[in-house]
Amino acid sequence: MVASAQIAICPLRQERLTPAIEAVQQALQSHGLDIRPGPMSTYVLGEADTIFAALQAAFARAATKEHVVMTATISNACPIPD
Repeated sequence: MVASAQIAICPLRQERLTPAIEAVQQALQSHGLDIRPGPMSTYVLGEADTIFAALQAAFARAATKEHVVMTATISNACPIPD
């Protein structure tokens, strides 16, 4: 089943946000997902099973470096924005 997801990673008590964001984006890409970075979140499109596996890997990568909060909204009905 094809799905889309909106993912936000929020590093806690960090001066730089970029390392956690890049770790998440790299994990998503390593699972072959089409990522579309935005100013406050990243959109992905792909198979639902792949998205869930990628989210687990993405959180693990970001959380090993620092404390983070990750939010994800996943849908099989919402189109991904252009």
